[in-house]
Amino acid sequence: MTQEETYAGLKLTQKTYDFLKQHSDNKYTANEIAAWIFKNYPKECLEKQNRSTAQIMPLNNDNAIVKQITAEIAAKRPRLQNQHPQIKTTEGRPKKYYYTEQSDAVEIIKAEENSFKSEETQNENQLSEKDLYPILSEYLWSELEIYSKIINEKCSKNSRGPNGNKWLYPDVVGMQDLTQGWLREVKDCVKVYSDKETKLWSFEVKILLNRSNVRESFFQTVSNSSWANFSYLVASEIEEKTLSELRMLSSLHGIGLIKLDIEIPSESQILIPAKERSDVDWSSANRIADENSDFLEYIKLIKQAYQTGEVRRKDWDH
Repeated sequence: MTQEETYAGLKLTQKTYDFLKQHSDNKYTANEIAAWIFKNYPKECLEKQNRSTAQIMPLNNDNAIVKQITAEIAAKRPRLQNQHPQIKTTEGRPKKYYYTEQSDAVEIIKAEENSFKSEETQNENQLSEKDLYPILSEYLWSELEIYSKIINEKCSKNSRGPNGNKWLYPDVVGMQDLTQGWLREVKDCVKVYSDKETKLWSFEVKILLNRSNVRESFFQTVSNSSWANFSYLVASEIEEKTLSELRMLSSLHGIGLIKLDIEIPSESQILIPAKERSDVDWSSANRIADENSDFLEYIKLIKQAYQTGEVRRKDWDH
């Protein structure tokens, strides 16, 4: 126990653990935890302020105290998790802390069960996997100017048996128009030289990635998205300890990783950039189009863009 934590009972590691346990399965940033500690332990926080000798960033107001507590919670995170394995954190910025006694496998099962609930029975605070598709589409357009199309599994022939299609087609596909804003003469010149006018993107979406499902989810993305110029695995929650494995797998297979911010889509992050595939695997694209009418419509929109030199945003999902 450090001297900082022994005075007046402001034991940040223990208080962080107690708070997260009391609010199990909910996720909080270090700043949110610090604000709760400041609100519920005013005497201890005042004593911390009085004891501080900081000159560069003095604790001379409430915001400064909360900011300092936030920094200390983040710094003590490794010890907190070593002492209490039930405390987990998500990847991305800002990290979110949560308490759970569920195994990684059970967390995935629970997330998938919520995903398959109908809109009528689903808790309004719980998003299904399908709810993430339009959020991803919004991010792709606002930040990357990628036209996107959601692939509905109900539009599939389902000729490959139970769960067969999840390895065949992605959740969302996109097209990047490289000629957007170009003069007609330049576009015509590109056609004459048979240069690329678009780049195609493909995305596999998950609610949660942890050690239980990370490899299956990654290779599902390899299977259904490697046909495109850029292939990405997308998740709204990523357990911190999975990122190193994803980096290793990505270096071998070129799949990228996006952390989707469900509250502010434009704040989503590309944690691992995908390696560009120089040419689209049209043979694989043909297999997917043959199985799913939404994907076939996507191919038709790409064809239309090449034939007319124009992309109509209303034809796309975003």
